Amino acid sequence: MLKNISRFEEALHKREQEGTLRTLKSPTEGIDFYSNDYLGLARNREFQDILLKKINDTPQLLSGSTGSRLISGNSNLVISTEEFIAKKHKFSSALLFPSGYNANLALFSTLPSRHDTIIADEQIHRSVHDACKMSHAKKLKFRHNDLNDLEKVLQRQKGHCYIAIESLYSMEGDFAPLQEIVKLAKQYNADLLVDEAHAFGVFGNGLIEKYGLESEITATVVTYGKALGTHGAAILCNDIIKSYLINFASPFIYSTSAQDFQWMSIKTGYEFLEDHQKLSTRLKENVKAFRSQGLESPSSESSPIQAIIIPDNQKLKMLQKSLFEKGFQTYAIHSPTVKEGTERLRICLHSFNTEEEIIRLTEIIKEFI
Repeated sequence: MLKNISRFEEALHKREQEGTLRTLKSPTEGIDFYSNDYLGLARNREFQDILLKKINDTPQLLSGSTGSRLISGNSNLVISTEEFIAKKHKFSSALLFPSGYNANLALFSTLPSRHDTIIADEQIHRSVHDACKMSHAKKLKFRHNDLNDLEKVLQRQKGHCYIAIESLYSMEGDFAPLQEIVKLAKQYNADLLVDEAHAFGVFGNGLIEKYGLESEITATVVTYGKALGTHGAAILCNDIIKSYLINFASPFIYSTSAQDFQWMSIKTGYEFLEDHQKLSTRLKENVKAFRSQGLESPSSESSPIQAIIIPDNQKLKMLQKSLFEKGFQTYAIHSPTVKEGTERLRICLHSFNTEEEIIRLTEIIKEFI
């Protein structure tokens, strides 16, 4: 019996009292406005049939990799997939990981040294914060998307700096001022690390490519469990950084490699998206339809993530409950996960949502605000 079990019980009881206790729920039927399946590939029968045929033709794709990639877990397929991804994104190298969390853990815990400083946007993903705990570098935050605050933090540093941002933020649903941050990074000789998890697929191969910034970025992370409808992630970088990660990144060195099915599904996903660009067009039309309903949001107009601020935990719970009862699946974010007064309903729009569903969703929300 664990000696200090009462401490855990007290912490869980406190969360229960605050209404913030997390639990795992069984999947339910409903209209999806909460998943990251922006382009519907996770439910796309045509895409599934292509993957199924490849499995039928090569059933060993489903076998375990048997070890880390430095021992028995490397394969010709993962090597060729990395080469394919690097070429697609116009980087010299790519290194695949089983998930975006693992990729960020590897990147941010390995590149910065004890004499460096990581300067992260305050809205950066939790995986980056966890990686910083593994790193010996100093970590500082700057106010979300605030260029003046970022510059002030940079000015105060004596050693080398790494700037950590997302190109599209998952909670606010807004874009980073990428081009301006690139200029600041250059000015202060800082390295820029960019997480493109929510932009990849929705905006082609991501916003780095859209603005032609490949040569200005030290490394970027793209993930495949969102718009691509599969699983995994890649760090895009140059050959030296890839070799350095292979040699020094604990999450890469000491983790069993994913099975070849994962790498095959990623490469197939890229090819499928290239042949089905109408999915991205349809998503953009749905985002426009949502924004036309007049709901106030801090999110960018073209973002598939739309946050509706409901500054009251109880009111937010009532809204989510009402939506659920009417068949709509949404995600409520309560304080203290976000600052008190900024509680929100996080709405994810998809290519498969209909205009009628979007209008009905907004009508219900308007009844509560």
